[in-house]
Amino acid sequence: MPHAKTKTARKVAVAVLNKTDPVRDYLGPVLNELLEQTDQKQRATDLVFGTIRNRAVIDMVISRLADCPAERIQAKLLNIIRIAAYELIYSPETAEHAIVNEAVQTARDVFGKKETGFINAVLREITRHITNRKVPLQQGDIQKTLPKTLSTGCEFDMGILPLPEKSPADYFSLAFSLPKWLVEQWLENFGLGKTKQICFAGNRRPSLYIRPNILKTTAQQLAEKLHQAEIDCHLVDDTMIKVQSPAAITELPGFAEGLFSVQDLTASKVVPALQPKPASQILDLCAAPGTKTTHLAELTADKAKIIATDIDYQRLEKVRENTARLGITAVTTIAYANLEKTADQMGLFDCVLLDVPCSNTGVMAKRPEVRHRINQNSIVQLAQTQNRLLRTAAEMTNKNGKICYSTCSIQREENQDVIKSFLMQHTDFRLLFEQLILPSAEEFDHDGGYIAVLEHISQ
Repeated sequence: MPHAKTKTARKVAVAVLNKTDPVRDYLGPVLNELLEQTDQKQRATDLVFGTIRNRAVIDMVISRLADCPAERIQAKLLNIIRIAAYELIYSPETAEHAIVNEAVQTARDVFGKKETGFINAVLREITRHITNRKVPLQQGDIQKTLPKTLSTGCEFDMGILPLPEKSPADYFSLAFSLPKWLVEQWLENFGLGKTKQICFAGNRRPSLYIRPNILKTTAQQLAEKLHQAEIDCHLVDDTMIKVQSPAAITELPGFAEGLFSVQDLTASKVVPALQPKPASQILDLCAAPGTKTTHLAELTADKAKIIATDIDYQRLEKVRENTARLGITAVTTIAYANLEKTADQMGLFDCVLLDVPCSNTGVMAKRPEVRHRINQNSIVQLAQTQNRLLRTAAEMTNKNGKICYSTCSIQREENQDVIKSFLMQHTDFRLLFEQLILPSAEEFDHDGGYIAVLEHISQ
């Protein structure tokens, strides 16, 4: 029996945080389930993602102003405070008294008078020390101001951050709730300016981009359809559309008819780099959920022979759902265990798309739990998996065929180092194209990622 949609966004957000641990769990499944209990889906999602993205610095503020370490506060009580603190600091459009009152009411439904009073006292103390919830960054004291957007921050009446000049790694790590070792790597690999860019991008509220299904429409036609429905949207390079709408994706005009797929700007560059041809035999080796698989079909006029596989056969159902909605017929899904048998029957492939499992350091805005779960050892292990999958792709590639290797990571160990190692061991391949894209929080914001195209040389 479906849930009655009566819960507030805050109550749903609290329930999600109570049911998940970002170090251990992925937020998506629990969030999607509990969103059915509210009509305020967008706000609930923002509260969950924003709180998880900024949890470390929020906990620091709570510890300072509650005169009690955050880790000593009862978990369910702490989550109510965290969400309210997130709104006080990062959502200046909502009035302070409304945030505090709603948090207190949420607590009242669960806890007694003592706990409710504690929450009220902590949040009132936070508001007392905030001097400007939307101060221009150029005007705010850098040690007193938590950065939010590229241009604004939340200013306190006391110093809460270290001086960036003294220790950039300490500053960025605390200000953006990121592991210090990761920030140190970025500073070493990319420098101060680009590290700042990465940090802001990782904590942004990501924009929604859609990729027109060119089998059925064009970007211009789809944009016009959205405009007619009074949905604000903007064309990006005549291939993608930025959409600004409070409506759910499934409710946007054209979704049910299969006129578009949701995809980030960076991810949309992967398949075009492979330049697939309609007569090709193509393997998508890590296909689920199928966004790039369907892009392959669209760019080949739905005439290529495309095999989509994934180690998680259940997730292949998403590929089938997406191809059906988009009206694509060129894609066949198979279990990864049957790949070798399929290759024996079909022969080798002209193109192999290899979008490997990775650390997701380029998509932290959309995967807020990443910052809480990755470590240096996990990146080493991922690189081993990526090398193994790349070798498998090579075994499946025709002479003169191509492999497109891609990640949504910006770590050298998962990108350039994997390709370099592979080429040293496989002299019958050469690098045709390579691109590292750093995430951005600018107007047309986007994720980070890496693309490399390799060619199997005839000998």
